[in-house]
Amino acid sequence: MIVESLEVGAFAENCYLVACDETRESVVIDPGDEVDRIADMVRKLQLKVRLILLTHAHLDHVKEVNAFNKELAVPVWMHKEDRFLLDNLPVQAASFGMTTSGVPAIERYLVEGDTIDVGNLVLRVLHTPVHSPGSISFVTENCAFVGDVLFSGSIGRTDLPGGDMDTLLASIESKLLPLGDATRVYPGHGPMTTIGQERQFNPFLGNHHRPNYEK
Repeated sequence: MIVESLEVGAFAENCYLVACDETRESVVIDPGDEVDRIADMVRKLQLKVRLILLTHAHLDHVKEVNAFNKELAVPVWMHKEDRFLLDNLPVQAASFGMTTSGVPAIERYLVEGDTIDVGNLVLRVLHTPVHSPGSISFVTENCAFVGDVLFSGSIGRTDLPGGDMDTLLASIESKLLPLGDATRVYPGHGPMTTIGQERQFNPFLGNHHRPNYEK
C-alpha cells in the first residue's frame, strides 16, 4: 500500500493519497486546497485516481474539492449528514475572508459498513461523529484515516455546528480504539500516531479531563 501525505492550505490540512502498490489505483482523501500540488504528486507517483473521499465537509477539507474534481473528473463521496456543511461552503469561506471554487457534486453518500475497492485494497467506512455529524473514517490494512476526529495527543473540536463532545468520545472509544494498538492513525492535521499511543497518552481518552482543542 502507498500512503502519501500533503499538508495543504492556510489551515495546514492533511490530504492523503492512498493507493494499491500493485495496480496503482488510488483514492484522494480530503483534497482541501493546493490542487496543483496534489495533482503533481498524483502524476509523480503515476497513480490512477478512482475516487475523491471526504472525511467531513468543514472548509479546510473541502475548499477546493470542486476544482480538484474538475482536474481529475472522478466521483466525490461523503456522508450525507455533512450535506448542510457542504451546501454552506461559500459562507464558511467568506467567514475567513476566503473564496472557494464552488460546491462539488456528490455522486454517492457513504454509510457505516460500506466498503470501497481500490485495486487490491479494501477501505471500510466507519461513521465517527460528531466533530461534524457526517464525520467518517476510512480503515484499511492497519491504517485509519480519521479526519478531525482524533489527533496525536488531542481530539477534534466540538464547538462547531452539529458538534457534541460525548458523541465524539463515544465514536473514538467504540469505533477507533477497537481497531487495535498497532493501527496507524492518519489525522486531518498534524503527525501520524497510533491507536496504542493515543490509548496510553491522549489526555481526552479514558478520563474526564478536557484540555484545550487542537484544531
